Amino acid sequence: MREISAGGVVYRNQDGTVLLLMIQDRFGAITLAKGKQETGETLEETAIREIEEETAVKGEIEQLLEVIHYTYKHPSTGETVGKEVHYYLVQALSDQLAAQVEEINHVQWMTAEEAWNMHEKAGYDNNRSVLAKALNALGIQPA
Repeated sequence: MREISAGGVVYRNQDGTVLLLMIQDRFGAITLAKGKQETGETLEETAIREIEEETAVKGEIEQLLEVIHYTYKHPSTGETVGKEVHYYLVQALSDQLAAQVEEINHVQWMTAEEAWNMHEKAGYDNNRSVLAKALNALGIQPA
């Protein structure tokens, strides 16, 4: 089985400080908003829709950061799923947050340093390069 998803590293500027939108998923990991592509959607449309569904933040895609691949066991069938996730750098057009409680525990704006440190403590390894590329695109060096 194969799944295609899209999401993004969402950022905004607040008083000269870059803030990143990070979520805590239902497993307790710090991660990025993403979700499955629906029929007829472009990957960019999927990323924007999923970010808004999971966090209530509207955004605008700036660039593709990375496409990652991994496998996982489907929780209900036990089948191995090949997952492909397209991550974009997304500028926030709004800043109000509301977590989609069915899928995530918490959503929060963090400074780039906070986001990197939280990811290093409790994030998924396959998101490290995505987050590093986003910081690089924003002119910020990972801590």
